[in-house]
Amino acid sequence: MSSIDRDTDRSRLLARRALVLGGIKLAGLSALVGRLYYLQVVESARYTMLAEENRISLRLIAPSRGNIVDRFGVPLAVNEQNYRVVVVSERTHNIQETLDKISRIVPLTDGDRRRVLRELHRKRRFVPVTVRENLTWEQVATLETNTPDLPGVAIEVGELRHYPQADATAHILGYVGAVSEAELSGNSDPVLSLPGFRIGKAGIEKFHEKVLRGTAGTSQLEVNAVGRVIRELSRDEGQSGREIQLTIDMALQRFVQERLSQEVSASAVVMDVHTGGIYALCSHPSYDPNQFTMGISAELWEELLSNPATPLNNKAVVGQYPPGSTFKMMAALAALESGVVSNRHTVFCPGYLELGDHRFHCWKRGGHGTVDFVGALRHSCDVFFYDVSRRIGIDRIAEMSNRFGLGHRTGIDLPHERAGLIPSIAWKKATLGKGWDMGETLVASIGQGYVLTTPLQLAVMVCRLANGGYAVKPHLTKQIKTVSGEQTAWPGIGVKKENLDIVLRGMTEVVNAPNGTAFKSRITEVGYEMAGKTGSAQVRRITMAERNTGVKKNEDLPWRERDHALFVAFAPIQAPRYACAVFVEHGGGGSTAAAPIARDILLETQKRDPGRAAVAETPPPSGMPEPRG
Repeated sequence: MSSIDRDTDRSRLLARRALVLGGIKLAGLSALVGRLYYLQVVESARYTMLAEENRISLRLIAPSRGNIVDRFGVPLAVNEQNYRVVVVSERTHNIQETLDKISRIVPLTDGDRRRVLRELHRKRRFVPVTVRENLTWEQVATLETNTPDLPGVAIEVGELRHYPQADATAHILGYVGAVSEAELSGNSDPVLSLPGFRIGKAGIEKFHEKVLRGTAGTSQLEVNAVGRVIRELSRDEGQSGREIQLTIDMALQRFVQERLSQEVSASAVVMDVHTGGIYALCSHPSYDPNQFTMGISAELWEELLSNPATPLNNKAVVGQYPPGSTFKMMAALAALESGVVSNRHTVFCPGYLELGDHRFHCWKRGGHGTVDFVGALRHSCDVFFYDVSRRIGIDRIAEMSNRFGLGHRTGIDLPHERAGLIPSIAWKKATLGKGWDMGETLVASIGQGYVLTTPLQLAVMVCRLANGGYAVKPHLTKQIKTVSGEQTAWPGIGVKKENLDIVLRGMTEVVNAPNGTAFKSRITEVGYEMAGKTGSAQVRRITMAERNTGVKKNEDLPWRERDHALFVAFAPIQAPRYACAVFVEHGGGGSTAAAPIARDILLETQKRDPGRAAVAETPPPSGMPEPRG
């Protein structure tokens, strides 16, 4: 083959290779162009949106919590400006040195320092971390003055829940606190995940949490590739929580709280017998809810927990105690309504009643002689109620008690209410697996044994007695914004007026008859008179061995072993408007410890009523009875 032929073949081979390579390049270019077309044209909208989402960041804005006020608009829970000092790590040269400088102005604990360092390590360097909240004006001013020496330190303004009435409303309002992990996992509202966001932990704050919380707003921010904020593009403040007005009269609430403060441990409730609105609900001792807002110290928490008078407990709602002789109205009504005994039934009280080989003693060992229903209430004769309860049985007493609000939750707008206990034959069989004994009926008829009630339940019982037998329910919420939360028409309980009148006459004589058990605590001012019933709930008997060592009286026992003192009442007698229940833990006798407190409370309540002069002239709400004479 000549050289010319060889060159020709080589040229053809190179041409083919060039053609193949060109084809490959063309195919690759076509694929690239096609992909670019797909991305730039077909998927343009999608990728534009993704790029926009990477550039735009939506951040939640915490809503302003709704205020809580009393029936006259007095602030009970409000939001105050919360000045806090924050630090941005990337702007500081030495974080430890910066914290040292801050601590010379704002005291920092070792725990504060550890928390700040932990958050700085966890967050991006440009994200501010709170060092301390709730700064004073002086601290803010000093920090601002020293700004040149505090690089990376800034003052921010937020909101802090404040309770102006402090301990006087703690058991009603409760308090707010940080969101726990359990609360966060069980709630879909994203606002709960905001740093420092607080929710209701107790009381009205917890019961009406969703109403008070409001709806979070949003801030649309432009950020760079690492998430740093460049500017705010738009802002929606969301919706603040709604204001709640309570039925509470703050001036009366404070009066009751101060009156109870003379005791070691006590509680009281004042209610409107027609609406069920609560004017005062107090439990002593109390606590300052402001101490919980920022997180309570371990020392103070331990102090509250170890206090034998249990300041953290709302005794009016969660305290379950034997009602003692305040329960006798239920035994009396059950007997009168049963038809087993007449309203003229009398019993001779020699100081005891024999059942088998056991004697059930009256509180008055010498006896009361012959007494009827009214006299039995006036003297608080145990033997009379032993007799009638033996005739009618425990189940009739239980059924009547349930109708008057005992043995089940009242439905008050507070969390953690307790139901108390009204025993029955079926209850004992189901709970203890045992049959009912007649002796247990006798003990239950005077509010002892298995019987347990809360002070709130006793107040409800008195309301239903005083209003003519209507099933009012207690409530604290008067209105949420402009929506009323009060009900004025209630169903009847279904008791005969003549039977109810006997019980009310007995309660009237307890206080106003010279030989009544609470005569010394009567209200002497005309038009303000009250009716009521004393009660003493035995905690334990004094043993014979103790008597031999000189322990003769209940007050000789240690405080925690003394009897409880109770008194329930309503006023004024001629046109009942207010009901009151007072419980003095380990206070001894109801006539000496609880009745004087109830007298002072009901007199103050009536004198504070701005419309009292017109009460007797104004017909009661629809569905309620006319005031009786």
